[in-house]
Amino acid sequence: MTSFAELVCATSFSFLEGASHAEELVGQAHAMGLAALGVADRNTVAGVVRAHEAARKQGLPLLVGARLGFVDGTPEVVVYPTDRAAWGRLTTLLTLGKRRAKKGDCVLTRADLAAHAEGLVGIAMGGEAEALQGLREVFGRRIWLAARRDHSAEDGRRLAALAEMGRLVRMPLVATNDVLFHHPARKMLADVMTCIRLGTTIEKAGLALAPHAERHLKPAQETARLFRAYPEAVAASLEIVSQVAFSLDQLAYEYPDEPVPPGRTADEHLAVLTWEGAAQRYPRGVPDQVRATIAKELAMIARLSYARYFLTVHDIVVFARARGILCQGRGSAANSAVCFALGITAVDPTEIDLLFERFVSAERREPPDIDVDFEHERREEVIQYLYARYGHDRAAIAATVIHYRPKMAIREVGRVMGLSEDTTGILSSQSWGSRSGAGELWSPERLAEVGLDGESMALQRTLQLARELIGFPRHLSQHVGGFVLTRGPLIETVPIGPAAMDDRYFIEWDKDDIDTLGIMKVDVLALGMLTCIRKAFALLRARGFPITDLADVPREDAATYRMLCRGDSVGVFQVESRAQMNMLPRLKPAEFYDLVIQVAIVRPGPIQGDMVHPYLRRRQGREAVSFPSPKPPHDPDELKNVLGKTLGVPLFQEQAMKLAITAANFTPAEANRLRRSMATFRSNGGMEYFESKLVDGMVARGYEEEFARRCFNQIKGFGSYGFPESHAIAFARLVWISAYLKCRYPAVFAAALLNAQPMGFYAPAQIVRDAAEHGVD
Repeated sequence: MTSFAELVCATSFSFLEGASHAEELVGQAHAMGLAALGVADRNTVAGVVRAHEAARKQGLPLLVGARLGFVDGTPEVVVYPTDRAAWGRLTTLLTLGKRRAKKGDCVLTRADLAAHAEGLVGIAMGGEAEALQGLREVFGRRIWLAARRDHSAEDGRRLAALAEMGRLVRMPLVATNDVLFHHPARKMLADVMTCIRLGTTIEKAGLALAPHAERHLKPAQETARLFRAYPEAVAASLEIVSQVAFSLDQLAYEYPDEPVPPGRTADEHLAVLTWEGAAQRYPRGVPDQVRATIAKELAMIARLSYARYFLTVHDIVVFARARGILCQGRGSAANSAVCFALGITAVDPTEIDLLFERFVSAERREPPDIDVDFEHERREEVIQYLYARYGHDRAAIAATVIHYRPKMAIREVGRVMGLSEDTTGILSSQSWGSRSGAGELWSPERLAEVGLDGESMALQRTLQLARELIGFPRHLSQHVGGFVLTRGPLIETVPIGPAAMDDRYFIEWDKDDIDTLGIMKVDVLALGMLTCIRKAFALLRARGFPITDLADVPREDAATYRMLCRGDSVGVFQVESRAQMNMLPRLKPAEFYDLVIQVAIVRPGPIQGDMVHPYLRRRQGREAVSFPSPKPPHDPDELKNVLGKTLGVPLFQEQAMKLAITAANFTPAEANRLRRSMATFRSNGGMEYFESKLVDGMVARGYEEEFARRCFNQIKGFGSYGFPESHAIAFARLVWISAYLKCRYPAVFAAALLNAQPMGFYAPAQIVRDAAEHGVD
């Protein structure tokens, strides 16, 4: 039986060229029984992690590399690293080419390739004899010449000439289909992408479009038939695979050493700092419960070798505080007593029911994720500190993939397909969101409502292509502040390129990619309210009030709560929108945890999950608060322990996880997979497994099936909008501080808001008018 590996294959990260996602290509290659697949995008490795993850799930051997283009006439060459060191040379080469060019481009020469070619195998994609001879000198015997079918009458003569040229330059042929899509049906989308890339229309593109749909994955038998005169070219694909021993699994991440002083291990130093910090947080003595929690967390951190990560974040926070820059950690890190003791977060573990597994899990084996907000006017100081401390070769920002959304997709496809600007404008105005809902938005009924002919074949074809394009990557941009820091050169793990902003560099992988590979990311984020609060504190100190830190603000103040209950919240963090102002008098916050709920409840998730009205009815005494019980011997109060503080209505991600663990026998790792599925099911689906597991698990414990399904539907309603309780607590703290300043020092708060612009909902004139209404001259 014939075996064959397709080794020239572009994914959607060959922007506006590859017309299939990596997952689609891997799935098709596996279904066809190919011996292996090679993924090589043009001057980038941005798509290889997705391919790697899909291939690992399918059990398909995968080669990861890049298709290199040159500015000096050297033919294009697909390269694959044979080992870890060669991968480092490839990513260093790509970094070199990107740093010479503007964002999105890569400038390479044959001399650059020659300096980094050790350990790479190559497939030359054509060229004249002299140029090919130059590549032969670079690679030696580790290069092949791509044999491709044009599916024209000249194929026989052309392949014979190619074989003769290969003999002249001592470069054996390797068969390839030069793949751009996984299935022939994607040919039309590939044509549209070509037109978008070239700025033309289908009608005018002419010979720029491929004459056939043959650049798709083919089974080994079909490829062998196409190259029956050159069986050695088909066999060569397997020879190349046999020479490549590199996998992305070999990219072992190493945390930076800088935050660990000489003479101590990272775990020892973290323990010392944590207990010192705990003593400062609790001057009257660390509570026994907190002491036990810290000891448990430190043991888990040591077991998973995460100490350097915590020390790195602590080091950044210490730098900021030494400069007088306000900062506060948030997100799942607020579930950590160690983060509180280190001063990274401000959420006291005695005040909330921690779920450390939401942050770090031994079963999950994912690096923790700590988000730290800094004053938006001074975050650049923190960023430059990181560059100075680690260097541009060891510090860079993660990427964000800009995908096609409905508005952009219909505009660009409509232009290519020759629709008028008026028509694409109407269609675009009917589009919102990201990847879902386009079918409903552009239904024949909706089209008729806006005056378009939904039966038009041209319009239907355009809409179908736009739907296919939604979710495809358009280009890479930099993350808002996710820094990747490494012990060794980062450029030997992933290429680093320049961002649009001067002196900023970002890697080619996004948050999901680096999570997949277990690479650390520290989120250095900007928050305008922190700038406002710091400026308010400075004004107060100038007037003799000893306020220097967030912790100096009183924890309770009846007048501030009365102000919030009136919906008087112009300029107050997170509760200044009209929706929040309308909710405040209904919820009537009277203590801090009420603000936590206020922050979280006016969100799409609780609204779509039908949680808002039940919670308000129960809070206002118009509906009884009840907690169904499981059958003996289970704890009759298990649901009350999980949902008691939100009156039986699940409002937070942590509650969804605890509900699954407590009432449906999920393990913590399974509960975290449920959380991740909640975050992606709107675009990817995948909740069916968890529905049956949760419902069956609750029924087995004695809960009514109707109640179990209602719980699941509420959780599913979170979608990608579910709010972590830990995140809400961190934000609620800033709600309280900004509300306190507005209530007690309205002139200072208004001045600080004005000095911190631009930020928030309100223009300066509205802030001034509101201040005047509060008696400010």
